Formats: sequence, C-alpha cells, structure tokens
Amino acid sequence: MTTPTLTAREQAALDYHSQPMPGKIATAITKPCATQAELSLAYTPGVAVPVLAIKDDPAAAYRYTGKGNLVAVISDGTAVLGLGNVGPLAGKPVMEGKGVLFKRFANVDVFDIEVQAESPQAFIDTVARIAPTFGGINLEDIAAPHCFEIEAALQARLDIPVFHDDQHGTAIIIGAGLLNALELQGKSLAEARIVCLGAGAAGIASMNLLVALGAMRENITLVDRKGVIHSGRDDLSVYKQQFALTTERRTLLDAMTGADVFIGVSGPDLVSREALAAMAPRPVVFALSNPVPEIRPEVAREVRDDLIMATGRSDYPNQVNNVLGFPFIFRGALDVQAKSINREMQIAAVEALRQLAHEPVPAEVLQAYGLESLSFGPDYIIPKPFDPRLITHVPPAVARAAVVTGVARAPWPAHYPPL
Repeated sequence: MTTPTLTAREQAALDYHSQPMPGKIATAITKPCATQAELSLAYTPGVAVPVLAIKDDPAAAYRYTGKGNLVAVISDGTAVLGLGNVGPLAGKPVMEGKGVLFKRFANVDVFDIEVQAESPQAFIDTVARIAPTFGGINLEDIAAPHCFEIEAALQARLDIPVFHDDQHGTAIIIGAGLLNALELQGKSLAEARIVCLGAGAAGIASMNLLVALGAMRENITLVDRKGVIHSGRDDLSVYKQQFALTTERRTLLDAMTGADVFIGVSGPDLVSREALAAMAPRPVVFALSNPVPEIRPEVAREVRDDLIMATGRSDYPNQVNNVLGFPFIFRGALDVQAKSINREMQIAAVEALRQLAHEPVPAEVLQAYGLESLSFGPDYIIPKPFDPRLITHVPPAVARAAVVTGVARAPWPAHYPPL
C-alpha cells in the first residue's frame, strides 16, 4: 500500500495533534491533594458529606461538583465539518477541538463524547442517561434532519441547556453580521429579499432565527440540491415545508434575481457570476462554505463593487465563525444555571455581537490581527474571535435574557454588571 504524500500543512496538523502527547485536551485537578488529610477530603471518608448533601438536594451538585462549569460536546459523527458521515471515532478530533475553544475563550470545561448510535432514538436515550453529569449539552456534527428531532427531544427531556451549535451557533453569528451589513447597505431585515442556498441544519435554523429577528417568511427563498423549495414539491421534510413558497422560481439564478441577501451554507463555487450580477443593488453576500466559498470574494468583487461580503474563512474580512458564539453563550447560561438556551437568549447574543462591532476596536485586537486600524464598516460587520471584550459583552446579555424569561436558577453573578 502506497503512503500518500502529505503537504507541509497536513503534516503540521498531524504533528500538532500527536506531539508532545496525543490529543488536544486533558483533565486537571482543581483542589490540593498532597497530604493524607487532603486525600481524605478528596475521597473517602470526606467525599461522603457532599454525596449526602446532593442526595438531599440535587441542586447542591452545582455547589460541590464541577457540574455547573462542565459541558458535554456530543456527536454521532454523521456530519463532521465538510467531510460528511465519517463516524463518531473519526469525529473525535473535532469534538476535542470544540473543547479547546470552550476552555480558551470562556473557561468552560468539556468532556467530548462520541456516540455509536444505531438510530436517533438510541442517541437521544444515550445522551439523556448521561446528562446528570453536565451543566449543558452541546450537540455537534449531527446530520439533518435527525439533528432537529434529537435536539427537540433532548430539550423536552432535560432541565439543562441543549444547544446544537451547527444550527443555532451559525444562525446567531449570521444574524448579527446580517443586521449590521443591512444597516450599512441602507436596507431593513423586514423588507429584504433573502435567498439561502443549503437547507440543512444551519440553513433552516438561520432562516428561523432571521424570522424571529424580523424577516418576513414570504421574503425567504430556500434552495436545496433540487432547486427552489416550493409548494409544488412532494419531496420536502416537515422542516423544509415551513419555507415552501408558491412561486414560479425554480433555479438558484431565478431565486437570486432581485434578491437583497444571499446566504450560502452549502458547497464550493455554486454561485455563478451571472447569479451575483442579477441581485438587487447593494447586495449582502454571505458565502460560508468552507474551505471554498460558494463564490470567492475576489471573483465576487470583479462582478459587483457595491456588495458587502462575509465568508467562513479567516483570511478574508468578516469571518462568520461560531467561536464568536457558543463559548460565550454557554458561559452566560452556566453562570445563572439556566434550564435551557431559549430563543430570547439567542437573540440577546445576536444583539450583543451586533452592538460590539459598532464600538471602537482596542489596540490588542489590532495587534492580534496585524492591523493598523479597524472600524465598523463593510469589512468589519462582526467582531473578531480574539476580541477580549466578547467575554464581558455576550455572557451577561445571555444571562440577563435567561433571568427575564424565567429559565435562570442561580442568583445574578456578582462579577457581572448590575442587572
């Protein structure tokens, strides 16, 4: 068998994951355990005291264990990145990576869990049975349409946040960036004609959140592999049916003609120059396929000089990156021991991100990205991932929404701004 030749970047990725020890995450001890007395507190007999306290009052687990700062990142490996159904074990490097991001950006601890499940119900039952361990559940890389069923069932069964990041994390960052882009283009979300290419988890969740933010459902055209999702089709899931329009439009070009907004969560190079040229004046284009966008920025700018564009890549302006959302959203939810991450909390995250992009950018952000200046405008519609203000802006906004909507169980954190 011939060993494939790796590029320098591919070899660097393997080296990063294997050296000096395998993997990217580990556990850490948070209490001293260097003497016999400390050992007797950490384990028997001292550990019996918090055990009995939790037996009498389950909420005491938040006081005496790490539950309140521990999130499970769980996947069945059916939709890993752009690689498809690679299986749960092959998805483990991604789940460990999510753990790195949770810890690095919001000091949230993570156990990554890869589940071999023969059915959505088996996956649901597995997660429900292990849920007492955690303060929150982050579902990851689960293929549509099963991801919708799984999330809804777990939300109904559990009293801790269950959040499918591929749905809602993506939707929240898109929402924040789109509101700012439309503001710059002199357009409103309520009046904008929106085309979304991709009708999986990210596409459907993003369109539902945009409706909650004020978009008109009748102004949204969803496009999948077979073309426009319209009322005459008999092959639509219940999740796609909610966006089925009565329309004569059938192709992506039909849909994009006269549209104000294009959002791509699909695949590489699927948008033609002709389709981009057919959009309305001052369009907004979010081409989020990774690593190759639906239309490349250099191509798009040859066709239109009046557009605002975002991609999923870090080497172009306006990166739509979920790391702007999930660590900070969970941080806010965990800090008030929220029972869920509801729509109001998601909208609060959108608003916090949207507003932060309007504020002056600190010098440390400019230094991190090698920039001399950066301010709200066509090339800066969403904050940068390494902006240290994210941790002070997003979690309190999410926590406040949890309190207002009645899903918070803990007192308002003392280190947060006054409620």
